[in-house]
Amino acid sequence: MNNKLKFDRQMIGSAIYQAFVKLDPRVQVRNPVMFIVMIGALLTTVMMIRDIIGGSTSNIVFELQITLWLWFTVLFANFAEALAEGRGKAQAQALRKTRTETQAKKLKGDHVQLVAAASLKKGDMVLVEPGDIIPSDGEVIEGVASVDESAVTGESAPVIRESGGDKSSVTGGTRLLSDWLKIRITANVGETFLDRMINLVEGAKRQKTPNEIALTILLVGLTIVFLIAVATIEPFAVYSSITISVTVLIALLVCLIPTTIGGLLSAIGIAGMDRLLQRNVLAMSGRAVEAAGDIDALLLDKTGTITLGNRMAAEFISAPEVSPEEMADAAQLSSLADETPEGRSIVVLAKQLYNLRERDMASLNVTFIPFTAQTRMSGVDFGDVQIRKGAMDAVRKYVEGLGGIIPEQVQRDCENIAKNGGTPLVVAERTKVLGTIYLKDVVKGGIKERFKELRRMGIKTVMITGDNPLTAAAIAAEAGVDDFLAEATPEHKLELIRSYQDKGMLVAMTGDGTNDAPALAQADVGVAMNSGTQAAKEAGNMVDLDSNPTKLIEVVEIGKQLLMTRGALTTFSIANDVAKYFAIIPAMFIAAYPSLSTLNVMRLATPQSAILSAVIFNALIIVALIPLALKGVKYQPLGADVILRKNLLIYGVGGLIAPFIGIKLIDMLLVVMRLD
Repeated sequence: MNNKLKFDRQMIGSAIYQAFVKLDPRVQVRNPVMFIVMIGALLTTVMMIRDIIGGSTSNIVFELQITLWLWFTVLFANFAEALAEGRGKAQAQALRKTRTETQAKKLKGDHVQLVAAASLKKGDMVLVEPGDIIPSDGEVIEGVASVDESAVTGESAPVIRESGGDKSSVTGGTRLLSDWLKIRITANVGETFLDRMINLVEGAKRQKTPNEIALTILLVGLTIVFLIAVATIEPFAVYSSITISVTVLIALLVCLIPTTIGGLLSAIGIAGMDRLLQRNVLAMSGRAVEAAGDIDALLLDKTGTITLGNRMAAEFISAPEVSPEEMADAAQLSSLADETPEGRSIVVLAKQLYNLRERDMASLNVTFIPFTAQTRMSGVDFGDVQIRKGAMDAVRKYVEGLGGIIPEQVQRDCENIAKNGGTPLVVAERTKVLGTIYLKDVVKGGIKERFKELRRMGIKTVMITGDNPLTAAAIAAEAGVDDFLAEATPEHKLELIRSYQDKGMLVAMTGDGTNDAPALAQADVGVAMNSGTQAAKEAGNMVDLDSNPTKLIEVVEIGKQLLMTRGALTTFSIANDVAKYFAIIPAMFIAAYPSLSTLNVMRLATPQSAILSAVIFNALIIVALIPLALKGVKYQPLGADVILRKNLLIYGVGGLIAPFIGIKLIDMLLVVMRLD
């Protein structure tokens, strides 16, 4: 707790310092609204100094207060942005600690040469052994090993990395725990995944999203409108024989332009990316986070996302004239050497249902037949007994090759299993077909409820699987998804995404393999798994460091929260300008037009206290809203129309009422302190 408190103090101290650094006009001009406020603060400062030198000190206290609060307004906005950036910079500093000056075992032919990790180039080959730090990003080309990725992901559980497949990518700065790996370096110095992470979390390469740009244009437009409106007040004041100082005009301008959202806009965007980072998802751009909030269709892999990832034996269905015990006994024998989760589940189910225990296989002189892609079967031979277990078409070919046939009942059993979303495995002893094993995909608990939430949000869920259409339809129905794509190939995935996009829909998907790369690149939000291939990580615009495909649902929620926060604070900002209008306009003209006192609904003490109260409230409201900008508006899975009504009610009406209360309280305090 103390360490966390110390860290927070350091972060706040750094944000205060950065608030002053950001006063650099080259930095400030990126936020046009606050740039106008800074120019106003500079002008009031010059005017105040001119009055002091000229001996005109009658309004010097008022001018000093206006000047200070205008500077505070700019500094508070800078502080909000710096505070949002601070959390990312703190994490970047922690990531830098993983980049130690380590030695790499570079391979040159059969020889190993110790070199500095920083000298490695793309294409170099390195050997990594237990205890070694993986020197740079790469692809495993030989070996299988356990890797500690906690330095990057924060997760303490080790992961397996191996050559081939979708678990071959390794990240520099992680540590090898067991065995050895031969790695091909895939990035030059300064281009590694860790370097990209550091740059991204620091915000160094962060660019405004289209939504932010559009909102900035709106804010600039409003600022120009109010600038013209304020400029016309001076001629009107001359016509009315009223003297209005430049300081008062600047105060009016600052209070009327949308300074609240202008001051918090950058912080909202940075905080959105930071909330993703806190969940170990690295967004390559703010655009990706924003797009996630507008997603219309969500594509998810079946295996490992919707289901637990391992099919489990659920039932033994014996063939005609074969007892269930005989069928289970043969199924267990054929699976004793099968180390896959499916194989182990068959052995366990036989024990549970028929109390069949492992037997002394050595005395039987057993030969186990491993599964191969060519035969699509596995089995066991001992004596004259030959048992095979595999897919229906593979076992059919095997049995018919020996002169046997598949019973019609077994064929019907296989069809029924497929219709129910399961996977049938047929067991045969030479020409005698013994029956069918029912393997079932287990749908994750609670996933159906999460899909219901997405449906309430107006998002269509699509399951992607390599299963046949019958199996896919059954799993889709059990999981509660809206649609599915069966027997999916990379081309089919790409075609599906494009078909949705052609209808004007935004699409998100997850993937971890090289075959997913085209679809990840095409999707509006492509979340690649950190455990996946380099091609997948480069194609996506987000990387899930925990390699948890279901996190895509959280990504969508955070994206929507970002858009909701921006919309809520924009509504609040524009609404509270109305109250400031009632404070300042009557104060400026009440001397010439006493009837304007009816607009002084807050009954503010004096014209000066009215103007000063509005300026102070304008500055303090930015500070009050910083926690909301960083944390975000609470997300609820509701439709867009419901969210709009709630925003208008809470932040629209709230933004209208809050300034009336706040300005009145500040006015009363100024009177008590005699600062009016």
